[in-house]
Amino acid sequence: MSLSPEARKILAGITTATITTVLLKKGLRNVWMRGARPLRPGLPRLVGPAFTLRFVPAREDLATPESWSSPISTRTAIEAMPEGCIAVVDAMGITDAGIFGDILCARMMKRGVTALVTDGVVRDVEGTLGTNLPVWCDGYAAPPSVAGLTFVGWGEPIGCGGVAVFPNDIVVADQDGCVLIPQAMLDHVLNEGVEQERMEAWIVNEVNNGAVLPGLYPMNAETKARYAASKK
Repeated sequence: MSLSPEARKILAGITTATITTVLLKKGLRNVWMRGARPLRPGLPRLVGPAFTLRFVPAREDLATPESWSSPISTRTAIEAMPEGCIAVVDAMGITDAGIFGDILCARMMKRGVTALVTDGVVRDVEGTLGTNLPVWCDGYAAPPSVAGLTFVGWGEPIGCGGVAVFPNDIVVADQDGCVLIPQAMLDHVLNEGVEQERMEAWIVNEVNNGAVLPGLYPMNAETKARYAASKK
């Protein structure tokens, strides 16, 4: 699935907090990936289709340095990442083995990957930051991935931070974390998210002008009428 430049631009103006609210109203409560926080403060909001990767627990005969040369390896997976994607990695919440380091992140930058998102951690943190690849993760650790994980594949459904992520679902990442938009819900979020942002900006302005919250947030009938009139 390709994400149009227009859709990217619209989503870049909608916070992850707003997206969770919009999806909650449609019954989707579990879309925020636990443990995926910005590695560097001040990252811009980023948007892209998910390119999924999956680790399982380390098994001594498989999780070896030699496995890095295997056809099924993180190295090979990176070469399959399309430009503009967000790499979403299921590391099972393991925080004592870094899934990627500076060299792999540097290659992802060269391939035009938008960001790395994981419920695990990275390593070589200074070098990783130096690649300028935007990363959302649960911290950093010195040991390599094979110290605690076995890489098993890419391009399949995964769980990241307790959220089911399917290839090409849409990921939006900002300072509040990473949120998943199912493909089937994209148009709804594009439409409702813009309106939600507009409405909340109006409410903030009302608060700044001294309005009290009861009847304003959430809106009662009178406030809804005033808001509707403000859009004319």
